[in-house]
Amino acid sequence: MMQTQLACQYIANELTRNLSPELTYHSIQHTHDVAQQASRIARAEGITDPELLDLLQTAAYYHDAGFLRAYAEHEEESCKLAMEVLPDFGYSTAQITLVCQLIRATRLPQTPTTLLEAILCDADLDYLGRDDYAAISETLLSEWCAYDRLPDLSQWHTIQRSFLSNHRYFTATNQQLREPHKQAALATM
Repeated sequence: MMQTQLACQYIANELTRNLSPELTYHSIQHTHDVAQQASRIARAEGITDPELLDLLQTAAYYHDAGFLRAYAEHEEESCKLAMEVLPDFGYSTAQITLVCQLIRATRLPQTPTTLLEAILCDADLDYLGRDDYAAISETLLSEWCAYDRLPDLSQWHTIQRSFLSNHRYFTATNQQLREPHKQAALATM
């Protein structure tokens, strides 16, 4: 039997202790936010199966755990960690496969093919349509500068405008709740 709470607490503790402080965006706060938003969206989308909700929550907590090992291809590292750790918490091979499928769906550009994947993708980028978008965006800028992901600081606003323009929410819930705010932010750029 899956011990979801323990599995999520384990990785949250690992992230809290071991993530680089330069990961100002991909932080434990981001992980907690994604988990919270995934639960909110899942409820709104009518997901009631306890096992599916547990697997979604697990994927939310593990989706960026790969940053403990690498910046590039972190989704694959997240899956490797999930495969190593989750059996100890009673997850079956099939359950871990689904968790990894959800994690891989968050890779940019996002291309979810199931409702659970769409929920996790929307949770991962939920902030794009929220009032705290500007503040969270600044944490990404700081992280990109720390990891030399931004060759020219003057390109930041162009990159952000392009990202917001090309991003889409996949669930009806976030299309209704977050898309209008995202469009308003885009209009002010």
